[in-house]
Amino acid sequence: MDRAYTQSQRAPAAQAQPFERVGRIVAVTGAHAIILIDPEAAGERNPAPEMGTLLKIDTPRSVSLCMVSALSSPMPSTNREEQELRIIEVEFLGEIPQDEHGRLQQFRRGISCYPSLGDVVFRATRDELERAYACDSDTAIRVGYITQDSTIPAMIKIDEMLGKHFAILGTTGTGKSCTVALILRRILEKNPQAHVLLLDVHREYANAFSDMAEVINPENMNLPFWLLNFEEIVEILIGQQASREGDIEVLRELIPLAKLRYMNNQRRDRTGLQRSRDPQDSSNVGVDTPIPYRTSDLIAILDDHIGKLDLRGELAPYKRLKSRIESISRDPRYAFMFGSLTVQDTMSQVLARLFRIPVNGKPIAILELGGLPSEIINVVVSVLARLAFDFGVWSAGQIPITFICEEAHRYVPIDKTLGFEPTKRAISRIAKEGRKYGVSLCIVSQRPAELDPTILSQCNTIFSMRLTNERDQQILRAGISDAAGSLLEFMPTMGTGEAITFGEGVALPTRIKFDTLPARQWPRSNTASFTRSWARELPEEGFLQEIVLRWRAQSHTPEALSYDMPAAVAVAQKIAQPAQPTLRRTAQQGSGPPPPAAPAPVPSPPPQVHRDQQKLADLIRQFRS
Repeated sequence: MDRAYTQSQRAPAAQAQPFERVGRIVAVTGAHAIILIDPEAAGERNPAPEMGTLLKIDTPRSVSLCMVSALSSPMPSTNREEQELRIIEVEFLGEIPQDEHGRLQQFRRGISCYPSLGDVVFRATRDELERAYACDSDTAIRVGYITQDSTIPAMIKIDEMLGKHFAILGTTGTGKSCTVALILRRILEKNPQAHVLLLDVHREYANAFSDMAEVINPENMNLPFWLLNFEEIVEILIGQQASREGDIEVLRELIPLAKLRYMNNQRRDRTGLQRSRDPQDSSNVGVDTPIPYRTSDLIAILDDHIGKLDLRGELAPYKRLKSRIESISRDPRYAFMFGSLTVQDTMSQVLARLFRIPVNGKPIAILELGGLPSEIINVVVSVLARLAFDFGVWSAGQIPITFICEEAHRYVPIDKTLGFEPTKRAISRIAKEGRKYGVSLCIVSQRPAELDPTILSQCNTIFSMRLTNERDQQILRAGISDAAGSLLEFMPTMGTGEAITFGEGVALPTRIKFDTLPARQWPRSNTASFTRSWARELPEEGFLQEIVLRWRAQSHTPEALSYDMPAAVAVAQKIAQPAQPTLRRTAQQGSGPPPPAAPAPVPSPPPQVHRDQQKLADLIRQFRS
């Protein structure tokens, strides 16, 4: 039999299990059976099976495997010397067929030959467990071991898990972040040319993927505002203010005009969009067409309309929009979106960085959302999810992408009054149709009861860590098959790093213990120690001043513990001068001092990158047309 793992990957070896008899069958239904424990078979050397243990029954054509779902003693006795009647309830999982010579074949789900009354039941041997949990070694990864036998690895089928989406659920403190890091690292180690985008709400994963990640944070992020669709730009520029209908209609009319003005300027300059269709054809330019435009053009068009005499009684929407555009363009918190002094068609570069095209040794992009304005985070997630899906559509799935959504209950809540509706639609679209275009979704959440059930139901592989809330447990019970329903009884009592896993990505529903990553690869999500921190003296005198400067600058440094005080002062002074435009720092400049005020031309991509990005440019032109 092909092994799905090597000897070096195995957990520390445990003693091989003896061929243990458990009891005999006394009742059988379609999917369940009741086993009477033999008194002579039970003892100190052969204790009764625990919940979740795999048992076997020999039939004429196969070996049927079942899982212990309940233990009971119908007539308990207070006399220790008196033998009690003890029974086991089991759920059938599948069978291992036998050929004409009695040799075992590969495990398969479902039962074709049911056991009969009186058939003897044994514990499954290690060879049978290996067959039951085996996966193809070429397309599977090890993430831990099964709790029944630490020598049997817990394997995940990569294609089945990613192709049909997966979810990682668990209460805070159960090792959820470490599980995300472990699964992704094992996938990336086996597939170094992968394309993964991880939304990092708490800025904790950069440390876990320091050697293979492109870290995008508010300091080096570049997500031009013109990539937003109409609903998203309305949320930023107009919001939920009263009497917003007039402002929305004005914006809907002016954005295509600003795009046409930009295209005409580019045609005259013989740069940018000169290879696209005739920009004079305004029918090709809609409010959602991903074509650049300038805020200065938008303000100029607003001024033109404000100056018209026939609008004297309807100037309020135009003035509100102009004021909002001017204020948000000066806000340093929105610099990653509105802060560029020049507008160029950088859609290919943005997509290349987000989706790692080319990979260049960094198959995962970590987008740190911490530090972004709270009112814009949902909009940013909406843009990213929409871009991921549209890229899959227009590339015909040639480059599969995995979209990891941390703290998913923030973006796709079940409460229709919460969240941002375009974000829900964008993520829901990936969940429902993404597999057709090579876009997979990973949902990570501590509150599955607060998630949109439609999206959670599309995740065909579930890793459920400890969940103590009854509503959260009910959500999973409603979606799990009967064969694994009894495993969910373990959820309130599981330890850190343990999970119940079931679905398409695993061979069988089972309880597993995850491997432990080296300390240098842990996410930075440790719980604060109050007693240790409160036992120390307060930090130096400049500690509060440093926090205030960072707070006012609305900027996190890549390493919070080594925050550079002079740099913070420079940032604060920069922001304190509104008359002097603040330039964006590029990813190549890192966390060094701000660049000079003079605008620098956007450098051409290196030759090796240009060839890989040419396909992106072709796809974008096709999309815009």
